[in-house]
Amino acid sequence: MYNEYLMLPFSVSLEYIPYLWQQNDVLVFLVDLDNYNIFNASYLSRIELEYLEKLQTNNFKKRYIVSRTVLKHIICKVANERSASEISTYKDENGKVCVLNHNELCICISYTGSLAALAISKVDVGIDIELARKLVLKSTFKNLYKKISLMDEMVGETDILKTWTLKEAYSKFSNKNMYLIFNKELDINSVNHLTYVLDNKYLFSIVTRSESHIIDINHLQKIDCNWD
Repeated sequence: MYNEYLMLPFSVSLEYIPYLWQQNDVLVFLVDLDNYNIFNASYLSRIELEYLEKLQTNNFKKRYIVSRTVLKHIICKVANERSASEISTYKDENGKVCVLNHNELCICISYTGSLAALAISKVDVGIDIELARKLVLKSTFKNLYKKISLMDEMVGETDILKTWTLKEAYSKFSNKNMYLIFNKELDINSVNHLTYVLDNKYLFSIVTRSESHIIDINHLQKIDCNWD
């Protein structure tokens, strides 16, 4: 399986996002969650606060607060909204992230370690990012490993992880539960799919409808959300 290596040496600022939005169909921003230490949920809407209460750990709560807050500041730039606090997100019945009153925007979010990948798009998109590390094969991963091994005895852990990220990205793109497609052979011939090794550290897969869609991936500079 082929992976494209991509180094992202620079971080972009919020002010540069409108220009990127004009030039691309899909924007992906990598956000370092460790840059944000405050658990202030002041930017969250009532719907989001209700979801936040269901999260069980501080880590899950922090990444939810940070990802939604940063996402809202990005949306302000691409949709020309006045205030990030006036933007509200919600999840549909299949878990897809949607933006209230902005059906023209397609959103997809993925996490690994202390990193969040936020995709905002003009077209349907699915993404998944995983830290490229030695796999701990849990039961579901073991089943995937056995199926791949039957097809290719020389398959490596990177290829297993690539298949995993592609399945995750495709399930988000198609808005189907991962468990409904996990045990099925992945048919991605009808979609555009790319897998990158980012910064020699992360394996990142993205699925869109067409090869003509222009995709841009960047680190996002820490933003000042006035959380103090």
